[in-house]
Amino acid sequence: MEKAKIGIVGLGWIAQVFHLPILTKVPDAAITCVCDKDKSRAKALADKFGVKRYYTDVHEMLLSEEIDAVDICTTTNAHKEVALACLEAKKDIFIEKPIARKYLEAVAIADAAKKSKKKVMVGMNNRFRPDTMILRSFIENNDLGKIFYVKGGWLKKLTDQSTWMGHKDKSGGGVFLDLGIVMLDLALWMTGYPDVQRVNAANYSHTTPGVEDSAAVFLFLKNGATITIEVSWSFYIEHELFYCNIYGEKGSAKLNPLKIHREMHGSIVNVTPGKVDDTQNLFRRSYENELKHFIGAVRGLHPVISTADEAVQRMRIVDAIYKSAAKGKEIYFK
Repeated sequence: MEKAKIGIVGLGWIAQVFHLPILTKVPDAAITCVCDKDKSRAKALADKFGVKRYYTDVHEMLLSEEIDAVDICTTTNAHKEVALACLEAKKDIFIEKPIARKYLEAVAIADAAKKSKKKVMVGMNNRFRPDTMILRSFIENNDLGKIFYVKGGWLKKLTDQSTWMGHKDKSGGGVFLDLGIVMLDLALWMTGYPDVQRVNAANYSHTTPGVEDSAAVFLFLKNGATITIEVSWSFYIEHELFYCNIYGEKGSAKLNPLKIHREMHGSIVNVTPGKVDDTQNLFRRSYENELKHFIGAVRGLHPVISTADEAVQRMRIVDAIYKSAAKGKEIYFK
């Protein structure tokens, strides 16, 4: 395959700011068509990015186009329908996070992927930040020793482009499905995807009556470690805050900015590698690395990172978190 021929479905903010500009510049990819229910938007963006054909119906696009893969950037309520249609048409797919609104929707997509024998990658761009990749390599090399506590959080305002996330029928949930699932994946991925034993969660709705705008979550792992996550669209803070602190028996680390310390000969030593890009550049590079990885997987160069099966396990935990918050009690996994 010389170039992977890609169709993009859903042309909202995430597609306009990241997917279209990045994929246009990937040498091994060719965006052959775009699709959005809003015809004027589809035409305008096709013209802007030099894409020859545009559609308003994904089924028509799949019947008319000879493409290798589909990049799904729709609102979450459309993920399952679009993903199943693409997999039935034997296309590899990339799905922006979260994979679906609920666990069972995620299962349906993963099952369809197995049946079609096609690749599914779910957007978890923070795995592809240079600083998170460096930190994970330290953890894998046991430089921090056994990890026993991870504390992560993401506090930011809900943007005008993302107001649809406040509607549960479209999003499936509030801030936890927007920001919390990212921190959950980061914590689990960093620590080698340990099994979760039980979860305890509290949700708060102050500014978005239909969904939670703040959440505090505690996860207890079968290996004895603990993960805590806090996320909010409504905390009164001066600046956006994204952090992930990791504590091991030999050392500790944090993200944003990256700092790694470990015990050496009775002293605490800073072992952070040299200069890492600033936060804004790290965020953009994470999308560039992620989408390049997907194109490489479509071209058969390597397996997919952030698979549908991993997304199913994430959604199983997410469903338990929402259940815990609703019932006001701890939820155990069998």
